[in-house]
Formats: sequence, structure tokens, C-alpha cells
Amino acid sequence: MLTRRAAVSLLAGCLTLVASSLPVAAQNAGRLKVVATFSILGDMVRNVGGERVEVATLVGPNGDAHVYSPTPADGRRLTEARIVFTNGLKFEGWIDRLVKSSGTKAVKVEAAKGVKPLKSEDEGHGHGHDHGGADPHAWQSIGNAKIYVANIRDALIAADEAGKATYEANAASYLKQLDEVEAEVKGLVVKIPPERRRIITSHDAFRYFEEAYGIDFVAPQGVSTESEASAKDVARIIQQIKREKIAAIFVENVSDARLMERISKETGARIGSQVYSDALSEAGGPAGTYIDMMRHNIRAFSAALSS
Repeated sequence: MLTRRAAVSLLAGCLTLVASSLPVAAQNAGRLKVVATFSILGDMVRNVGGERVEVATLVGPNGDAHVYSPTPADGRRLTEARIVFTNGLKFEGWIDRLVKSSGTKAVKVEAAKGVKPLKSEDEGHGHGHDHGGADPHAWQSIGNAKIYVANIRDALIAADEAGKATYEANAASYLKQLDEVEAEVKGLVVKIPPERRRIITSHDAFRYFEEAYGIDFVAPQGVSTESEASAKDVARIIQQIKREKIAAIFVENVSDARLMERISKETGARIGSQVYSDALSEAGGPAGTYIDMMRHNIRAFSAALSS
């Protein structure tokens, strides 16, 4: 038999329990539902939206948004969303069809709006994704990422006026973090001897990085990302490295370790560790957030280029 006091405290405990489980459901119900097309953008939206926003990301970690095929569940997410955040610059070729077929009333916001686009050099690289002129990988410059953040903040305020102060504060603190990372990137580049700031990479995704920070990214000649590199390809890369005095190689599709070692041995170029361009890694990985990704990439470049 419970004493009266124990019964009262037990009851109080139960009430507290009920009360504490309520706000979570209420919070979720009250949160602004938004969709982001890919992992890097989703991370930025979460940083600005914080607790007020529920973000669904369509193309997840390690996923390629260039060649994504939307699912019926994506259509449903769009229908429930108030805002659909896209990169823009024709990065997500599939998004307009998805928006149309879902019948969503969501506002579509291009995060890259206002970025000064670089011309795409996709043609003839064997990459198979043509962006019709503009290079969409604008987030590879942290200066551009700040434009994304301002666009995200303004769109969230327009959809949820009551959250204005929160979104402004979140954006301001995130922009400060971005400034710190950008300072780190520039600081590491300065320490690399100018003549060593050249990398061969099979990504065409680092041109905004190149423009912003002064590391030269060179495409491997005659190697398509679709096929395994042949002995002739490797010989060609070796000649190119010697001729253009390239200090490091980040070529994802020449992933055969023995080939890479041979290239490295014959040229003295360092083999870089994996870098991330179009997608984050899984949450606990080396590039779980946009900031982690930029930090990871510059450290990988710097480690491979510093003699």
C-alpha cells in the first residue's frame, strides 16, 4: 500500500512525464517543414533553421545529386513541405519534374541565387553531366556558402515571421563559423609553396575552390570517369604530371592502389586521401557537415602539397 505522500509524488512524476512528452509532439507539429535537395544544402538549412525547422534531405550522404532518381516518398515530402531548397545552377536536373508531379504548393528557393557563376568545363571531360554552361558546385567557395546562408535565412523568415529573431541569430553565428573555416583554408594555402599549388583531380567540382583560394586543379588528360584507367592512360597521366609539375594526385577513378603507387613513384607526386565534393560523408565520418567537409578537404590538399 502506497503512503499518501508516495502516491502524490508518483502522480506528480507521471504528470511530469506526460508534460515532458507533449512538447516534443507539439514541437514537431509546429515546426516548419522544408526539403533540401542534397546533403550539403540540408546541413546549411539545419544550421540556420535550428529547432524551428524540420529538414528532409532527398539525396543523402555519399549520394550523387547529378544522377539521382526521385522516389514516391520524395514526392510526398515535397507535398508536406512549405519550402523546397535547391542548389540551382541546373545542379538538380530532376527537381522541376518532381515539383510538378508532386503538386506541392511549396515555395522553391535556389540557394545559389546571387552567386557569380563560373563557366562549366564539363564538355568533353567524359563526365556525362552537362549543366548547360554554369558550373553548379558553387558551395566549394566559402564566400558563396555565405550567400547560400543569407538566401536560406531570408526564405525561412518569409515563411515563418515569428522565427525571425531565431533565424537571424542562427545565421549570424553560422556565418561566424564559416569565417573561421575560411581563415583556416587561406592560412593553409599560404603555407604551400606557390609552385606546388597544383593538383590533378578527376572531379570537375573544385573550380570555385580554385578561383577563391588559388590552388590549381588540373583534369587528367584522356581519362574518363566512366571507365577503368588503361596502361596508356596511366602513361599519359605520368607525362602530364612531369610536364606540368604537378605536386599531388586526387584521382578517384584510378583507384587501383598499385597504379596510383606507380604514378607516385615515377613522378614524385603525392597521392592525396579521399576528398568530398558533391556530398557529405555519413554523420560520424570525416565530412559529416559542410564545415567538416571544407576543413577535411583543405587539410588533405595541404598535406599532399606541402613538401
